[in-house]
Amino acid sequence: MIKFFRQSYAIQYVVLALIAIALWIPAFVSGKATMGLDEPVTPFFNLMDRLLGFSPIAQHAVAFVLLVLETLVFNAIMVKHQIVGKVSTMGAFVFLMLMSLTMTQTNFYPFAFSVFFILQTISNLFDTYILPNPEMNLLKAGVFVALASLCYFPAILLIVWVIIVLPVAKKGSLRWELIPVFGFLFVYFMYFVCIFLFGDFQALLLGYKDYFTAFHFSISGFNLWSIILLALLIVPTVLMLFGGNNAGLEKTVAVRTKISMTLILTAFAVLTLFIGPNVLMNGVLFIVLSILMSYTFSYMNNTGWANLFLIIFILLVFANKYYFKLL
Repeated sequence: MIKFFRQSYAIQYVVLALIAIALWIPAFVSGKATMGLDEPVTPFFNLMDRLLGFSPIAQHAVAFVLLVLETLVFNAIMVKHQIVGKVSTMGAFVFLMLMSLTMTQTNFYPFAFSVFFILQTISNLFDTYILPNPEMNLLKAGVFVALASLCYFPAILLIVWVIIVLPVAKKGSLRWELIPVFGFLFVYFMYFVCIFLFGDFQALLLGYKDYFTAFHFSISGFNLWSIILLALLIVPTVLMLFGGNNAGLEKTVAVRTKISMTLILTAFAVLTLFIGPNVLMNGVLFIVLSILMSYTFSYMNNTGWANLFLIIFILLVFANKYYFKLL
């Protein structure tokens, strides 16, 4: 299975399309409408929710198309940055599985709209290591974090990650660290100006105040089944990444630097996981795992145990979708 997705031919994309459809059929069949958040801190999601709120099917269709496009973008980013091989669909396969892991994730929710911007943030930061003058990439990273947070507000924490990882990418000067902050603040300045001129600015400020005063951590969404699925993701990934069976992993300095930046992102992924009503709707951790799993599966020599892990994992995911239906 791993060797199959290390290639990129028409058959791989046909299989990916069939997997995507199979993972999302239960969501379309359920026909459950999602409740709009209508929070001032998520204006982009609010707009899409108002446009599509008339039809749960339309909501699911848009979420599904978004996932497919983000899957292709993720794979392209992984190939560009040598996280996977030059001709590979491994990134697309792993990302598709992890972002459709549970019934909760095959839905219309804020994080789904922030994924594209988060992926662009990661890609621009990966580029900074090899660029002698990364100012434009740093500016775009800050802008993309701001845009992601306007869809899914906890993504705002990623601006701290951007600042922290710049020294890892050998770009830790004060001038370079201020550039993404400027890009981030510029987007919010434009948002506040637009609301001040054309909307209810007092209601916006009150909305932000209410968000932070009602801010809380939650473990809603966790149960035994979700713990089993997450353990099957995290434990083998850590063992394969740091264990003795990684002799085949790519060891260039650039790739190692990007993996180090991803590992630092893990701390922010775990933090955002517990923000909001349902942990399974906070998917930064699944993006991190997608990068690390794509990397380990693409370069490891001995794929025997990894193939067994993948088969068991896929069977459990589909069992959850079509039999247990717990999440």
